[in-house]
Amino acid sequence: MTIPLDIPTFSDAPFFFDRRNIHIPQQEDARVQEHSKRRVAYYHPKRVGDYHYGERHPMRPHRLELTNQLVLGYGLHERMSVHSPRAATEDELREFHHADYIDFLKRVTPRNAAQLTEDYTKWNIGDDCPVFHGLFDFCQQYAGASLAAARKLANGGADIAINWSGGLHHAKKGEASGFCYVNDIVLAILELLRHHPRVLYIDIDIHHGDGVQEAFYLSNRVLTVSFHKYAAGFFPGTGNLSEIGSDLGKYFTLNVPLQDGIDDESYISLFKAVMEPTINSFRPSSIVLQCGADSLGCDRLGTFNLSIAAHGECVRFIKSFDLPLLVLGGGGYRASSVARCWAYETAVLTNTSLPDTLPSNSYLEFYAPDYKLHPPLTGHIENLNTRHSLERIRIVIREKLRYLNGAPSVQMQEIPPDLMGLLESEERSKEEQEELEIGNGIAGESRQDTSHATTEYMDPESGGLGDGSGFNGRRKTMRVL
Repeated sequence: MTIPLDIPTFSDAPFFFDRRNIHIPQQEDARVQEHSKRRVAYYHPKRVGDYHYGERHPMRPHRLELTNQLVLGYGLHERMSVHSPRAATEDELREFHHADYIDFLKRVTPRNAAQLTEDYTKWNIGDDCPVFHGLFDFCQQYAGASLAAARKLANGGADIAINWSGGLHHAKKGEASGFCYVNDIVLAILELLRHHPRVLYIDIDIHHGDGVQEAFYLSNRVLTVSFHKYAAGFFPGTGNLSEIGSDLGKYFTLNVPLQDGIDDESYISLFKAVMEPTINSFRPSSIVLQCGADSLGCDRLGTFNLSIAAHGECVRFIKSFDLPLLVLGGGGYRASSVARCWAYETAVLTNTSLPDTLPSNSYLEFYAPDYKLHPPLTGHIENLNTRHSLERIRIVIREKLRYLNGAPSVQMQEIPPDLMGLLESEERSKEEQEELEIGNGIAGESRQDTSHATTEYMDPESGGLGDGSGFNGRRKTMRVL
């Protein structure tokens, strides 16, 4: 008699359904293999890791170079198409951001900063968002990569697109915020909306994805879901359960406010219990997943107890829905942990099992003393999230999903013009003409194919706040039914 294998399924799983070794990296092997290999595109702007916010600033773009070295060291580039995208243009950045704000970012440098200090308050420039050498170039680099990745998905050139340099979710339409200057996520979602009726945005950074939420607060074509720490004095101070969207976007904003110390089992169980009904109700055409690594244990600014394997399990779960998926970076302030996490999640997205011993690379000393992909967590923070409080959050989220009344129907009457805003009669560059003729979104790229209390959290009927100023009215070319 054959004994059936005990393989967990999640479609009807109760809360806290699976208590079996979730902290251990899961193997990709299964009895039923994928019918076709999913195409993964990897975007890494050249020298994007060379920028520097300042000596004592916690944001270190150099973590992107560490990540890329691990990806190459493990040979993951052989399982993806690798792209070095062009920088975003000023016109592309102005698709979301105010023109005056983009002009300021372009003009300001450390040398002339003293003459522009009167603009600092207006654009929220300061200690968190300092002026540094190459600031505007840096913004153009990471935003250009997210836009190129979104185009690749929209044109059907890939099933999964990765840009670890992106995911800067705090930037607003007319101001910098939380180490973020240009909101590449909003730009990428706007690009996807030109081809996809509905886009789901998921944020697992420890900080609330306030910039993206605000941009689409009035829209029913983008559903935003953010899992984050919510506590007095913790940046950015938004992300309560009562923030649910407004106007057409009411109930299309979901927030999962958490407390210090959440562990692997609690986080994964809640994540799956929230995301499965959300995806089934909203039925997105594509998904954007922000993978901020400051939700890992031992982060310099974070206060969770998540392992790299648990963080990656969230990525694996979203990937399992087989929808076009854009994966972005975000926060993360211990460079060695960030690089390990994003390299591991690149492996998850490419169905690759990695050895725990790190490969030889130029930055191996950063991973001392263990030199492992999954090092043990050395610090533990008390878990203030009770089972009762997490169950209550889950119930509230499920109740809100009932108000969606299924996915909104969007009649696509025409494809809006490209981000460049160029007319057909204008002269196009060789790269742009290539994009028109080939239609696979690779123009302008160098490409290498290598095969607590109720009153604090719960107000389900509140419409919340937010002016939705980031949504720039693109519904005028599409009729929402």
